[in-house]
Amino acid sequence: MISGDLVGAVLHGDAAAQRRAIAKAITLLESTRADHRAQGDELLTALLSHTGNAFRLGISGVPGVGKSTFIEVLGLHLIAQGHRVAVLTVDPSSSVSGGSILGDKTRMEQLSVHECAYIRPSPSSGTLGGVAEKTREAMLVCEAGGYDVVIVETVGVGQSETAVANMTDMFVLMQLPNAGDDLQAIKKGVMELADLVVINKADIDADAAMRAQAQIASAMRLFGLVNNAMGSAQAAAYDSFWHPQVIQLSALHNQGVDGFWAAVTKFRNIQTANGRLAERRRHQSLAWMWERIDAGLKQAFRQDPAVSALLPTLVAEVESGRLPASTAARNLLAAQSGRAQAAIK
Repeated sequence: MISGDLVGAVLHGDAAAQRRAIAKAITLLESTRADHRAQGDELLTALLSHTGNAFRLGISGVPGVGKSTFIEVLGLHLIAQGHRVAVLTVDPSSSVSGGSILGDKTRMEQLSVHECAYIRPSPSSGTLGGVAEKTREAMLVCEAGGYDVVIVETVGVGQSETAVANMTDMFVLMQLPNAGDDLQAIKKGVMELADLVVINKADIDADAAMRAQAQIASAMRLFGLVNNAMGSAQAAAYDSFWHPQVIQLSALHNQGVDGFWAAVTKFRNIQTANGRLAERRRHQSLAWMWERIDAGLKQAFRQDPAVSALLPTLVAEVESGRLPASTAARNLLAAQSGRAQAAIK
């Protein structure tokens, strides 16, 4: 059973006590112990009525694009406007040792010590899609703590990094000048999910940044509505929906950040007015439920006694090449449901 003091400190504690409580709550949610998971579910239920008031911003991009530098500049800009900012960063876990550096916080020297900001690095722990397994839960804890802007910074692995788009209100993709040609810009995947594309480090090569902006803007028009194919009714409603944009900025020199936030504010106003923001969150909640079901089924499968008893034999058979992997998988699934073959021939 969770402590009422923990819930109270997350909701109403002073700055230092709340920071500790949020950290403890996220650690509890990230734990793999069965009793901790039950306590985590109870904690989220207690906090749920206090969530949903923050704007959730997902930021992705290749390593080296300047995500951490941009987030620090943006966070300080928002705090100056009276916001409280929470940043959830995801660090890749080693496939060899399983460890993570968790060093993103050290790149945000000013933001990390500000009393109106909270930064939490988490390991990806093998989770695909650029986020951690419990990023959604951590986001809700921060919202319950009164942070009105929650930023999720992904690992930064490339075109397949799309999971963050399914848990945030707005998905921002950061790109570099000279990072690809016209064909690269129109590839399906992360590009077509972006609500806003940011060309960072535009100060290094203004011409390259302009070319990148033009190429990506042209590509994004292919993903959306074709203007000359719209009927009169569609044309009349065109301005009531958000259409992805491409902007330039330089996070290092703090240039263009105010324009970025103006675009975010416009997105929020348009999507709130037309109901798309609320609809997006409803779909995300259902997707979250099914993801948790999938994870729970996988865990239950691995812990099943019949599966555990059969697994060493089948692993040896597959490794030796005497049994196809697909056959072994079917037998393990059958073992869980009590229909395993008595012997593997």
